[in-house]
Amino acid sequence: MKLATLKQGGRDGTLVVVSRDLTLCQPVPGIARTLQAALDEWAAIAPQLAEVYAALNNGGARHAERFDPALCHSPLPRAYQWADGSAYVNHVELVRKARGADMPPEFWTDPLMYQGGSDSFVGPRDPIHALDEAWGIDFEAEVAVVTGDVRMGATPADCRREIRLVMLVNDVSLRNLIPAELAKGFGFFQSKPASAFSPVAVTPDELGDAWDGGKVHLPLVVHLNDELFGRPNAGVDMTFDFPRLIAHVAKTRELEAGSIIGSGTVSNVDRSTGSGCLAEKRCLETIASGKPATPFMRFGDRVRIEMCDAAGSTIFGAIEQTVERYPS
Repeated sequence: MKLATLKQGGRDGTLVVVSRDLTLCQPVPGIARTLQAALDEWAAIAPQLAEVYAALNNGGARHAERFDPALCHSPLPRAYQWADGSAYVNHVELVRKARGADMPPEFWTDPLMYQGGSDSFVGPRDPIHALDEAWGIDFEAEVAVVTGDVRMGATPADCRREIRLVMLVNDVSLRNLIPAELAKGFGFFQSKPASAFSPVAVTPDELGDAWDGGKVHLPLVVHLNDELFGRPNAGVDMTFDFPRLIAHVAKTRELEAGSIIGSGTVSNVDRSTGSGCLAEKRCLETIASGKPATPFMRFGDRVRIEMCDAAGSTIFGAIEQTVERYPS
């Protein structure tokens, strides 16, 4: 099934079930007011949501409304946990090669992750706000999953069973702030502003054969200012699948239902697929000619991130964001 959150009813929004073709939706206050409430009692609530989903798809829904992605928040407007990985180690290798750094061998066997800010995500059509273009504004096209409760020490097989939902994410980075932060040895903070997630989150079964239990085998299509920037396949070159990433996070802690785990920038070894972020393209330019030629985003620039099924139909709806100066 497909679920979304409308920007009404408070900070956590209002949960709606969305039809497969993303044309209709229905609020379900009698079942769960918010997506987090549904995730907290998933075993009991998911079957009830599935009944509404079936009715929406077969024309039997009594309270259906037109679905408008512009009215959506991220499916979880805020979350208990947002941990983003770097599952496409090819991407990490490029970044390090561009700055002349060696690639530690353990990067291929042990996931690299950071803990992002999850108190205030932005909607899929909200602006990317910044105070200064000089911060080096970059998009990052990624896939993310939402988990159920995960025990400390859970195995990848355990974690696979706890994947509740799949969605897309634009994990915005402020590239020119990253070097100074990392040099302090304490990770990202200022360089990672609010992330935006796709209008719709879907249960893995909606992906059909494109979901193998841990990866999505479909291209993630990115347009910058209406021009195709990249379409790397999310299932190719993913060194660590989602069960591995979740197990990495759960090594020393429990995860609460509603935790979000990201893939990191989707990246393919095949350069003809383009890139999922500006930094990767700039790294390739640096390796080839000694310096980058592609600029970071400026005020007024637009990014669109979307994934379609084999028939060309959008699965999650599109993230569409424009860079704007934060209002004074």
